[in-house]
Amino acid sequence: MTKIALITGANKGIGYEIARLLGEQGVTAIVGARDEERGRAAAERLGQPYVRLDVTDEASATAAAKWIEQEYGKLDILVNNAGISGDISAVTPSTASVAAVRAVYETNVFGVIAVTNAMLPLLRQSEAGRIVNMSSELGSLAMAMDADSPFWDANIVAYNSSKTALNMITICYAKELMATSIKVNAVSPGYCATDLNGHTGFRTPEQGAAIAVRLATVDHDGPTGAYLEDAGVIPW
Repeated sequence: MTKIALITGANKGIGYEIARLLGEQGVTAIVGARDEERGRAAAERLGQPYVRLDVTDEASATAAAKWIEQEYGKLDILVNNAGISGDISAVTPSTASVAAVRAVYETNVFGVIAVTNAMLPLLRQSEAGRIVNMSSELGSLAMAMDADSPFWDANIVAYNSSKTALNMITICYAKELMATSIKVNAVSPGYCATDLNGHTGFRTPEQGAAIAVRLATVDHDGPTGAYLEDAGVIPW
């Protein structure tokens, strides 16, 4: 039976590549995107379905889940990929406004909870549901406090803390779903050239997508509640 996946923010960048790579494995990879024109165009290029999904709007997540239920009756894979970096002109704690931090959390944190909760009934219909949350090395507390880490100077309060929060959210869902067939993991794509960073990254979106695809299709012996990159485990 064909696996059904939903990838948020899949009209471009890493999300698009995740959908493309899953499609190459025979997965029906639903392109979730807020902008209908861009989302439909991306889905058409991929030969995949599209559903409008604004992760900051719970009603949008609920409507997307209802559509998936009507079309497919289940969901096997959810990749919470949609994310924003926020106002990069105010990155340090003392210069960032509460409004700027809140805007990042609406997408990177609260949006993940809204979409995951909307999709969980459908994931429970899968024989082996998989949830993959797109995190970042910048969310690692251990690396943030390591003066020898390449991320020591990247003291970006809104984005970094949102990914740390996402990591704990990943653990919380993994623990709640431990007795089920659903696995929940956080992954870091690395520093990829995307709109998020003005295309300054040294990795390609396809390279960044690989770890997400691996965890989205992991078998029953695979991990849950893990924080991973291509090279292996990332310290919390």
